[in-house]
Amino acid sequence: MVKVDDINLTDWDFWRQPHEYRHAAFKALRWHPELVLFEEPDVVIVPQGPGYYALTRHADVVEASRRPQDFCSGKGAISIPDMPGDMHEYFGSMISMDDPRHAKIRRIVSRAFSPRMIQRFEDQVETVAAAIVADVEAGRGTGDFVKDVACRLPLKIICDMMGIGEDAYQAVLDASNVILAGNDEEYVPAGDAEQMAVALIGAGETLKGIVEELGRKRRAEPTDDLTSALVNANIDGESLTDQELGSFFILLVVAGNETTRNAIAHGLDLFTRFPEQRALLTEDFEGRIAGAIEEIVRYVSPVIWMRRTATRDCMLNEHEIKEGDKLLLYYGSANRDETVFTDPDAFDILRDPNPHVGFGGPGPHFCLGAHLARREITTMFRELFTRLPSIRTTGEPDRLESSFVNGIKHLPYTF
Repeated sequence: MVKVDDINLTDWDFWRQPHEYRHAAFKALRWHPELVLFEEPDVVIVPQGPGYYALTRHADVVEASRRPQDFCSGKGAISIPDMPGDMHEYFGSMISMDDPRHAKIRRIVSRAFSPRMIQRFEDQVETVAAAIVADVEAGRGTGDFVKDVACRLPLKIICDMMGIGEDAYQAVLDASNVILAGNDEEYVPAGDAEQMAVALIGAGETLKGIVEELGRKRRAEPTDDLTSALVNANIDGESLTDQELGSFFILLVVAGNETTRNAIAHGLDLFTRFPEQRALLTEDFEGRIAGAIEEIVRYVSPVIWMRRTATRDCMLNEHEIKEGDKLLLYYGSANRDETVFTDPDAFDILRDPNPHVGFGGPGPHFCLGAHLARREITTMFRELFTRLPSIRTTGEPDRLESSFVNGIKHLPYTF
């Protein structure tokens, strides 16, 4: 049994531990009567802050999510330290904003996601997924599932949505890998905060440059892509600035590409480790895939946490919160709360109900792209299990060293 006094969520050693240990640690935190305060990471480029509280219970995560007036995102949603200037908005876009600005940006972006455009995206998902699986089928029967399958579908869909050409795909992928690299030396110079910050800013500038150049062209000569819809949208006399367009694209690439690809990669790993669940799915794919997708997202929780900041002294369920307190909403822990989920450590595609918070809790910051993510994951597994029914993993996932994203970098497979 893990003792609360031995848990340090800020220490990279904690995130290098096996998942079983980490789940046991979060269970201990859920059952601890008080919220636990953790020391903030020392990132050198900003002063070290006063610390943060870990919200690990489902009820606390849901309650903090639905009360944005008490627990705001605008002081930083995706970073623990208070980053300088507009850096948190630069990388967080809408998820690092509060109303009324958040509502304005979301209205503009939502208008661009019209029913006609959503239908076009969904039709494109089927075409792209079929082409990816055809490439795999024509291959040598083994490979890296992340490289060959999982990262390709969301990357192409997002780039096609925005109107970004194939020649920029690799640059977009590389930049998104850096932004969500955490402490992983495959993507960033781990251990050197200043070099990591330089790499992060450079990746953001790469993505911003790609979409801003495209935005200038689409303002002059609109087409039927999402960039055209975004740069030419006008609501109550307001439209997106270049900065807002760049920040939104960074969010779209990071949230839409990285998290969906991780759900797909984790999905194949889970269906390999739990063949009885795979059998349940394949015997009635259309009837069970929706529940299977929700269970994958609950079980792996691709986004580990988001931050909120208390705007005033208040109560959060039975916890006393002070103005300025930082709260980290640990979605993976909430998704295994024993008071909400029966046998939460079991992977069960028939789980019902399944009130997980894998796409964020209720409130204004629920994932705008959840519907598209579900469609992508569904379509990919339909193609895989129909055309490659024997596909499976052949080894342990090579996991991303990150406290923010439950990522898989490489995953060997065969069929």
